[in-house]
This record gives sequence, structure tokens and C-alpha cells, in this order.
Amino acid sequence: MANGWRALRRRILTPSTSEASLSVRGFHVKSPAARELLETVGETFLTGYAYAAEARVPAEAEERLEKLPRQFRGFAYEGAGMGFAVRDGLPFGGRNLSRFLEGKAEHHVYMVYVGVGWAMARLPRFRWAKASAAATDPVLRWLVLDGYGFHQAYFHTDRYVRQQYQEPSFPWPVGGPASYASRVIDQGIGRAIWFVGGTDPERATALIDAFDETRRADLYAGAGLAATYAGGVDEADLLDFKRRAGRYLPDVQQGSVFGAAARFQADLVTPHTELASDILCGVTPFQASDLADRTLAGDFGASETPAFELWRRRIVSGLAEFRAVP
Repeated sequence: MANGWRALRRRILTPSTSEASLSVRGFHVKSPAARELLETVGETFLTGYAYAAEARVPAEAEERLEKLPRQFRGFAYEGAGMGFAVRDGLPFGGRNLSRFLEGKAEHHVYMVYVGVGWAMARLPRFRWAKASAAATDPVLRWLVLDGYGFHQAYFHTDRYVRQQYQEPSFPWPVGGPASYASRVIDQGIGRAIWFVGGTDPERATALIDAFDETRRADLYAGAGLAATYAGGVDEADLLDFKRRAGRYLPDVQQGSVFGAAARFQADLVTPHTELASDILCGVTPFQASDLADRTLAGDFGASETPAFELWRRRIVSGLAEFRAVP
């Protein structure tokens, strides 16, 4: 009976894999290979979500997640983060996400926190506090808003991408000025734009450049993260993306460091990770991860600027210093 209930819970909670189809989403198709990559990313995310929805305990989902292909496993952990956050946000939900993060998901913390943002986009706002209770890191918890922004741009593309809608205020308290929430949401929107543009640098940058100038830096940062973590481009595409970024290249590089660090810390580095990190930033994934760790570890003081933003600025400065060393 328990197994039947868990299977039913999976069917009720888990979206159809058709939602990951580029034709359903109306996203640009650059090539058959890019289509296959992006649809596999979406399907693997939903697989991780389904594992979390059905699991008796988080460790059961973890065991299944670890058997998925390395290139896509991080997306499954992101989906599982969403699944456990949704379960926690429902009545009698428990502490599934915090127990999940005590295991191997600890090494996927960037992706799991992003998954929490997906859950918030699907839950009533009065359930957000429970759903996000396990996202306790005072700096990384801003990534929840990145996940929320990605979800909105991915599923409500006309409004958030083509019409450039921006929410006038955001009610989730993250421990910083409410005005900054919109910036982190934009970073998630920028990450989604990489998917909307079908990993085509020309399409993606054209979508970003249609936004108000004040929003482009954060959008480019998100696209840089996606170009590094998800991929879908070769050396020529990466060089084209780098050129098209223009004065927003430091923002692309900051996002790229996030993407490379997330893969390195989860032991999911691929040849593409190395290529993107090298072309966009001039560093290896190990160096990107080391930079992210070192700049996160320092004291952020009592600045009115959120620590997450100070961390991002430190990464940009750190990259400039790295390149300045002969």
C-alpha cells in the first residue's frame, strides 16, 4: 500500500516530460544536437523531481540520482531539490529537503537551492516559508530567487522574456534589501534565456539586449552560467558569445565561474566545462571553484549591499587579478 501511495504521489506531483519539449515551449531550435541536449536537461530535471516525489526517504532518491549520467546529474539534483521543497511546503510535509542536503546533495547545493525557487513558483505564497526553510545559508539562499526567475522565464516566456515583465515587489525575505530580489530573479531569467534562445549566442544576446539597460548585467550573468553549466555550444559559439557580450563580459564571466564551480564541487566536470571556463574566463574549473570558495569565505562586514552581491563582485575582481599575474 505504501509503495502504491508513493507512486500515486509521484504521478500527482510530477509534471509531464512533454513540458521539456522545445516545440511545446516555443524555444528556438539551433540544431538537432542542441535540441537533444536541452530536452535531455529538462527531462532529467523532471526525473530528479519524480524521484523526490516518490521517495520514502531522501536517501532513497539520492541512490537513484547517483546512477544518472554525470553530464546531466546536477539537473536531476536540482529537480529533486524542487520535489523535496514542494513536499515540505505541503501540509504535514516534514523536513525532507534538510535531510536531503545532509547527504550527497550537499555537493550540489547551488543546484538544490535553485530547485527550491522552482518549488516556490508552484506553491501558494503562504507555503513559501516551509518550502524554503532548509535554505539557510545566508549567502547562497539568494540562489532560490535565481531558480524562481528561471521557472518564470521558462514557463511564462512571453511575459518574462519577450515582454520583459518585472515583478514590482517580491515578498520573500532573504535578509537584504527587497529591491535586490529583482536583480537575482533577473539572473535566473538570463539563465533561462540561454534555453529560450536554443543555446544560440546570437538569439540569446538579442533577447537580452531587448531589455532595459539597467537589467542586462544580471541577465548576461545568468546566461554565462548556463553557457558553462548546460553547454550546447562549441568553441566558435563561445567565442561569439564572448564577443557579443561586449561590456557585459565581466558579468558573463562571473556567471561562468558559478557554473564551473558548481560542476567542480559536485565532481561533474565535463570537457565542455573546461572549454567554456577557459574561453569565457581564462581559468580551469578547479581555479573557478577555488576562486568561488575563497571569495565566499571572507567576512562581508555590515555593508548594506547584500553579501551575495559582494561575493559576485569579489569574483569579478578576483578574475581580473588572476589574469594580471604574469
